[in-house]
Amino acid sequence: MQEKKFEYHHAVFLVPFLSLLAIWAVYFLNWKYFLQLNEYGIYPRTLSGLKGVLFSPFLHGDISHIVNNSIALLVLLPLLVFFYKDRYVQVLLLGWLLSGLGTWLIGRPSFHIGASGLVYVLTSFLFFSGIRAKYYRLMAVSFIVVVIYGSSVWYMFPDVKEGVSWEGHLSGFLIGVLLAFGFEKQTYEPYYKYDWQRPDFDASKDAFMKHFDENGHFNPKPEEEEQLQQVQEDTFFTSSSLPLSFKIHYQEKPADETETETKE
Repeated sequence: MQEKKFEYHHAVFLVPFLSLLAIWAVYFLNWKYFLQLNEYGIYPRTLSGLKGVLFSPFLHGDISHIVNNSIALLVLLPLLVFFYKDRYVQVLLLGWLLSGLGTWLIGRPSFHIGASGLVYVLTSFLFFSGIRAKYYRLMAVSFIVVVIYGSSVWYMFPDVKEGVSWEGHLSGFLIGVLLAFGFEKQTYEPYYKYDWQRPDFDASKDAFMKHFDENGHFNPKPEEEEQLQQVQEDTFFTSSSLPLSFKIHYQEKPADETETETKE
């Protein structure tokens, strides 16, 4: 098992920020100058329609369309980048391209635009990756995704809502599942602050835990007591040659001190 600590890094902020900045910049330019960029969307099963695989996530039909996708990306992208630091780039690139190709293959003959395909990639990847890892933090992420976006599963079916590209949603969802199970499974071990928290901790080898018996009572072993008594005997000795017995403390002088005698 690998020990894993999740820590904040700059990409957690930069990736969502730059993504949303690009999406809104394209939307503003398209609205401001009437550029008619929607023709750069995915048009299924045509050679010219393949360019939409690259450009469609940046194109949106109206303000409600871009707002809904922006909110979803604002939630899902930080989760992806934070908890999957080592593979979020692959997930984004592969999810972007493969979900677009899936839409190009199965879509109706119309222009398909919007980042919702990528949103479904992130939703399904975060959910199934957390379930597969069986690590409590990633499973918590899966639970959050289900609570927020569980109802979006209905928009993967035909004729649920007019004007919605259910093909893009379905493609994104399936690609997210493939990515979740396609990457090598990672196992995680919690960060342990103390040795006794580890599952492989052996109390019989711990110097302090040896003082406790099988019932948990503090009970120093006899050899420990004998060693303590021997140390005391080496430190103090008793003189019984005088009428009154007394103990003299013996202490060696440092080697570098000048020896002196004091007589009384």
